[in-house]
Amino acid sequence: MHSSRAEFDPRGHEAGLVAVLRELAATPSWDVQALDALLRRHPRDGRGLFSRSELLAGLSAFSAQLALGERQAELAERLRRRRVRTLSGVAPVTVFTKPHPCPGRCIFCPTDVRMPKSYLSAEPGCQRAAQYAFDPYEQTSGRLRDFRAIGHFVDKVELIVLGGTWSAYPLPYRIWFVKRCLDALNRFGGAPSERDSDERAHWEELEAAQRANESAELRCVGLSLETRPDHVSQAEVLDLRRLGATKIQLGLQSLSDDVLTRNARGHGVAESRAAMRLLRSAGFKIHAHWMPNLLGSSPDADRVDFDRLFDDPALRPDELKIYPCFLIDGTELVASWRAGEWRPYSDEELVALLADCMARTPRWCRLTRIVRDISAQDILAGSKTANLRESAAARLRASGRRSCDVRAREIRADVAAEGDAILRETEYAVSGGREIFVEATTDADRLLGFARLLLPEEPAWIDELRDSALLRELHVYGALAPLGTQGPRHAQHRGLGQRLLARATAISRAAGFARLAVISAVGTRRYYERLAFRRGALYQSLDL
Repeated sequence: MHSSRAEFDPRGHEAGLVAVLRELAATPSWDVQALDALLRRHPRDGRGLFSRSELLAGLSAFSAQLALGERQAELAERLRRRRVRTLSGVAPVTVFTKPHPCPGRCIFCPTDVRMPKSYLSAEPGCQRAAQYAFDPYEQTSGRLRDFRAIGHFVDKVELIVLGGTWSAYPLPYRIWFVKRCLDALNRFGGAPSERDSDERAHWEELEAAQRANESAELRCVGLSLETRPDHVSQAEVLDLRRLGATKIQLGLQSLSDDVLTRNARGHGVAESRAAMRLLRSAGFKIHAHWMPNLLGSSPDADRVDFDRLFDDPALRPDELKIYPCFLIDGTELVASWRAGEWRPYSDEELVALLADCMARTPRWCRLTRIVRDISAQDILAGSKTANLRESAAARLRASGRRSCDVRAREIRADVAAEGDAILRETEYAVSGGREIFVEATTDADRLLGFARLLLPEEPAWIDELRDSALLRELHVYGALAPLGTQGPRHAQHRGLGQRLLARATAISRAAGFARLAVISAVGTRRYYERLAFRRGALYQSLDL
């Protein structure tokens, strides 16, 4: 197995670790400088300093003799690094498929033969994938080890599979890839698995891994895959669901047929609308990608295009990534740049545009990412500013505006009092039905959790979903709480999910539906079964 670091055994450093941890526990508050001074007083092996991950390992190994009681969890929280990673309630584990030809010929898309199409070897996630030779088992295991090393719980994992057009890979490879990711969750902490060089699997093998994950210590509570609109068909949607996918990342890029044509995208807006209709009707969360600064556009035209995302009932994504177009050497866009047909927006233009987009995003959509994590050395022309999102947010505040999207309002590390949750509903039309966004907020409009409920207004094309309202997402925010834990320090596991579900059930019943179906992940099937949902081939449903 690959490993980024030698395994640390706290038992070989018991005296030093216990001394540091006792002193930390006895100190009401401390900052980075105070921690550094303390570590220097208790050096590791008389030379180096203990890292935070080593302190956390010691805290776990010597909990009995430290006898800190409830204060142990508090100390672990103070030591945890990069806390933001799991403040949305799940541990996101991103893995990449191997390099493979893409059916697209977009003029802005880079080609790095070492990477899946559109990705570059200098991107952090790509570097990790290459380190593990794109092996899904090793990538997943490596990310889990990294999370554990910096003190994060990994009981609830959202698997995010990137790599261009997922649907263009051979089906046996796709089945194998997901199976091996689940194998890594199911076996984590146990005996290592031999590398599987065949890179093929059958549905029955995947289904066995899915069943094992239902009761595993580390469960897959979401599976995200990415593809192109022109690769979404009814048959493909059924395969995506059988794989266990719950969210689809969909590259729309633009809502202008002229811009799509000039950039050789290979599909039009009609294909984007059709893909979103199919995916939504099957219950998937839709995570769209949109690109300003494409050839043929302008800042003002991009503002109009952005509004189309939410004004058009056939679109209206649940989540959105905004990826401004940067000029990468080797792309066909270079010729347009040299001919003066395309120019990159200035930082001022880009910050103003992004601030306007943030202000116009509705409260039911999550702005997951603004600007792609591309190394400045790979950008031939275009902004190389690393903190464009922060600059846009500052511009927004300076103009007296705010973003009310999901990400901007998440409760994150805070914990609301028991009675603070206020249920609020937003209804909006979509192609094929009505969406009800049921959210639980505080008085200050901090988001505690939400449910996405689709009330179809046309016959279902999937037999299991006939006469059913469709719960597309149920999510409770706050720091990830381990499975089976409950207490005042956790925003999760306090009954809020069931309260949101009860409201979605009541709305569905009042609307005359016979059932409420849910697009559950393999790791949440047991949760819904405990709430009387019956299992079908692709969905779980509750009789109303």
